[in-house]
Amino acid sequence: MLTQTEWAKLNPDPLQSGVVEIFATTNPIMQYMPFQNIAGAAYVYNREQALPGIAFRGINESYDESTGVINQLADPLKILGGDLDVDAALIAWSTGANDTRAVQDAMKVKALSLSHLKTVFDGDSAANPKEFDGLNARLTGAQVLGAGTNGGVLTLNMLDDLVDAVSGSPSILLMNKKTRQVIRQLARSVQALTIAKDDLGREIDLYYGVPFGIVEDDAQGNAILGFDEAQGTANNTASIYAIRFGPDGMFGAQTAPISVRDLGELQSKPAFRTRVEHYNTIVLEHPKCAARLKGVKLQ
Repeated sequence: MLTQTEWAKLNPDPLQSGVVEIFATTNPIMQYMPFQNIAGAAYVYNREQALPGIAFRGINESYDESTGVINQLADPLKILGGDLDVDAALIAWSTGANDTRAVQDAMKVKALSLSHLKTVFDGDSAANPKEFDGLNARLTGAQVLGAGTNGGVLTLNMLDDLVDAVSGSPSILLMNKKTRQVIRQLARSVQALTIAKDDLGREIDLYYGVPFGIVEDDAQGNAILGFDEAQGTANNTASIYAIRFGPDGMFGAQTAPISVRDLGELQSKPAFRTRVEHYNTIVLEHPKCAARLKGVKLQ
């Protein structure tokens, strides 16, 4: 498995590599989450539900036969993408850094990137069958923690409970910028905050070795993880997510990495078309590879 960033380093196509780089710099999920190429329209896997029984026996006694229970699950791939047309005259007039087509392609890809990021959290196939289910639709039971019946101010105990709700060590903590400020202050008080650089050379914060991933606005300028969630009587709370990426955790499934195709000049009008597509979904192979802390208030 490779992340989209790692795949871009191996890809000789500068147009497609540039698109992936834009994804990584605007989308922490695309930067850290590995993707697995699959054949077919869905990723199908088995998950243990119950182990077979084991018992002690006496001499000449027999065992009671039992078998484990395995559930077969499937995550169907969804089609995310868009077309972009740039007038041939604008292309002819553009020069150097003002390359109109390159600028428009970058804007299109950024919008696609932010749409993917928002869907990772808020995707709901029941409301829109064209999109995959996000974390809010998938995480249930003990994988969803509350900061209080009507919300509550974040504490390190809450953050530790979130980290411990994930099997193994989380790969990332996802939050908004205001929540990062609160965690920074809390973590500094117990010397649990460290600074490192990610694979793009940017400085990042870590809480006991777990890096922060900052989630900002969607393509419409609305906060993806803003303080606009309802928790009991409060409607000004936000969520923090802990995720462990990997083949036995959370990963992306795809037929191939992001496809960027130059379709050339259209016959119907004097414009050049670029098409960006990605056939993908997210997979939570382990039931405890991700957790959500909801109801976090600023004060």
